[in-house]
Amino acid sequence: MSGKTVRADRGPGRLVSVLSGLAVALGCVLFLGGFAWGAVLYRPYTVPTDSMSPTVAPGDRVLAQRIDGTEVRRGDVVVFDDPNWGDLPMVKRVIGVGGDTVACCGADGRLTINGKPVDEPYLRAGEAASLTEFSAAVPEGRLFLLGDERNGSQDSRVHLQDASHGSVPRSAVTARVDAVAWPLGSMVERPREFAALPGGISEPGPVKPMVAAVAVGAVLVLAGAAGPSLARALSGGGRGADRKRPARGKAPADA
Repeated sequence: MSGKTVRADRGPGRLVSVLSGLAVALGCVLFLGGFAWGAVLYRPYTVPTDSMSPTVAPGDRVLAQRIDGTEVRRGDVVVFDDPNWGDLPMVKRVIGVGGDTVACCGADGRLTINGKPVDEPYLRAGEAASLTEFSAAVPEGRLFLLGDERNGSQDSRVHLQDASHGSVPRSAVTARVDAVAWPLGSMVERPREFAALPGGISEPGPVKPMVAAVAVGAVLVLAGAAGPSLARALSGGGRGADRKRPARGKAPADA
């Protein structure tokens, strides 16, 4: 009989279609999961002043991880609210914690913590650790904070005459800055120079794996979306074989 058809093997095209569907599904999970992860752990802030330059410039949009004040370590750049400092969230760097004596400047012009000079690589090259000399004992449960732009930052030095000697309570801290989200491209690293002091430095936040999840997810979605076109290309060579043709061993009927 002449009604039988023989179809070409479409195995490669079907396999690509299956794999592309899996790639899109996994990509969506990573992409959306990365954003959801970030929404839970991080909060964006816009820095209005240059008090944290050059680490964070005016107008930069930063990603700050929601943390408890007990997690703060020296060297962290934190967001905090203190009515004695103003009615808006502020961004400064933690220099001293409870029990520390922070002073400036030592014989070599460096800031000292408990009498030990500390290098500050986040300052501009050649910039003094402070234009004014000071010494402050930090009460327990409180933090001593300075801006990275020491010439004009309104920080703990301005509040040295307060009862708290310029410090803020740990409970005032709401977040720790991990990265500059806009303009793109810079992480706010933990300065290793504080690592040798008691308590060390804080661990990096999860912003890198979060961004990686979003990026990999986007790549998988795009690659998976291209899969059907590839599948059609792989199976296209067999289209001519899909036409009806006599079964093997049968002679064609006479016209």
